[in-house]
Amino acid sequence: MRKFILAKPVDMSTGFKDFFDTIGLTGGGLVTKGIAAVIAVIAVRMLLQLSSDPKGALRKGSMAIGTLFVAVVLALYGDTLFSTVTEAKG
Repeated sequence: MRKFILAKPVDMSTGFKDFFDTIGLTGGGLVTKGIAAVIAVIAVRMLLQLSSDPKGALRKGSMAIGTLFVAVVLALYGDTLFSTVTEAKG
């Protein structure tokens, strides 16, 4: 009988640091993804609360789409954006 191995074993005896290293996130990257997720939830909530007035709905809808765009950009490039701020040379 053949033995199938899906993934090689990883030693995670040092705790969360190893876990975040294996998924490719640092602590700052995890916080950035969390903030982006909260902003995305707020944007979806804004989209669901559109009014029946066409002018107001267009204004609120475009604001919600813009907020969702900011959340997506923050999720994709947030760790790169914030790393340039925190790694200042003196």
